[in-house]
Amino acid sequence: MRTLAIDLGTRRVGLALSDEGGRFATPLDVLQVASPAHAREQILKVIDREGPERLVVGVPINMDGTVGPAVRGAVVFGRELGAASGKPVLYVDERLSSFEAGQTLAGRRKAGEHLTRQRKKERLDAVAAASFLQGFLDGKLPAIEASQLGV
Repeated sequence: MRTLAIDLGTRRVGLALSDEGGRFATPLDVLQVASPAHAREQILKVIDREGPERLVVGVPINMDGTVGPAVRGAVVFGRELGAASGKPVLYVDERLSSFEAGQTLAGRRKAGEHLTRQRKKERLDAVAAASFLQGFLDGKLPAIEASQLGV
């Protein structure tokens, strides 16, 4: 089952996509967005082009496990995107994905791939989306129901 992961931000949205078998996550793209409506419009184009069967939206739960406004915004966005796309939407905890993405990109530099600061910033959100998508595909990050988040 092909899955599209979405790392929602106010200016950038990271996207990652699984393979057809639903085993491997790959960074796909980072979209520059001006508003949630613009983000939704851009993601719908990607959904049409790539044909995922489901969507996984990362929710930034606080380190102490509490839910803040960013989580509520991600759930509302996910609901609207699901309604517009006709695809089921799942939510996963993405609180450490940006840290892991930064570590992944730092590892690439050590391996001889040089990334400028700007290029690293451009790729970070897609790598973060791939990080939480891979955790989900591996069963390490379970899907969270919106009701469990109090939204």
